[in-house]
Amino acid sequence: MKKIITCLLAALGLGSACGQQNYENVDVKEFSALIEQPDVVLLDVRSADEFKEGHIEGAIHIDQAQDDFIEKAKAMLSPNKSIAIYCRSGRRSASAAGRLAAEGYKCVNLKGGIMAWKEAQKSVTTDTYEVDVFKTKSGKAVKFHALVHASIRIEYDGREIMVDPVTKLGQRTIDYTAMPKADYIFVTHEHGDHFDKGALTQLSAETTQLVMNKRCAEMFGKGKAIVNGDKLQLADDITVEAVPAYNTTEGRQQFHPKGRDNGYILTIDGLRIYIAGDTEDIPEMTTIKDIDIAFMPCNQPYTMTTEQLVKAAKTVKPKVLFPYHYGQTDVSSVPAQLEGIDVRIRHYE
Repeated sequence: MKKIITCLLAALGLGSACGQQNYENVDVKEFSALIEQPDVVLLDVRSADEFKEGHIEGAIHIDQAQDDFIEKAKAMLSPNKSIAIYCRSGRRSASAAGRLAAEGYKCVNLKGGIMAWKEAQKSVTTDTYEVDVFKTKSGKAVKFHALVHASIRIEYDGREIMVDPVTKLGQRTIDYTAMPKADYIFVTHEHGDHFDKGALTQLSAETTQLVMNKRCAEMFGKGKAIVNGDKLQLADDITVEAVPAYNTTEGRQQFHPKGRDNGYILTIDGLRIYIAGDTEDIPEMTTIKDIDIAFMPCNQPYTMTTEQLVKAAKTVKPKVLFPYHYGQTDVSSVPAQLEGIDVRIRHYE
């Protein structure tokens, strides 16, 4: 298996040791091994309807038939990652692989597409939320689901973690009844795009641990209120620390005053996750270290401008950055400005 993977990764360059194309065609066995590698991104290039009917778990969806396919790909895919691409039968994905390879991406195409994948009895999912999977220090999987805006679902070792769950935002709705009850829920502050009593009630069971800022705990009538600097041991392998989140620009301080709201640093079996909440690039970020994954907001005037986001990311230096809470702000220019940081743009409008 190691030999197969080594050959595949060697084949991902524009000049291939295993082939002459600017991308590589591989079978299901090879493709399955490849997408387990941490430096490979899985891409489904079929239509939205096909994606909803069933796709390989963890796949990012960008329809190759759309006119803005390349533009979306550049915004959502890191140029430092290898791209494993599939479609229904392998034809559309071959075309997409060639187009992306011409833009400098390293690409592998699944021969036979998802049809071959299913024939090999490989699993698919109908979960339409974008999923990113990471491994903890002991090798356990942590899955991040992009729900909406600031709402994040995290799966880890049979446990469910929700951050700022809201049921409806604009035209988008989240059906929490289709998801398991949460083991842990974190709420950063009381604004309606972060605090939703209905969602909290739907997701809560008797054993659910709710962690909030003081105002949210008062409004909901229960939950553990913590302030900036507090740290909780929630389980043997999960801790949370509340960190500052506030506005600094004159004329914006009323949106998120200093000391009221929380950002959170979750440590899950050694994996350190910074959820910044609604904040600008505050001085306290210089003390936030060793972050594996960061979620940072970008929707001026309420949080950061793209310039502030880039500055904040350079300060914290996460291995992976998810811009989120970005609304109508165009964050497509951010990845090119953060060399050495894997920037992943998901649908956190």
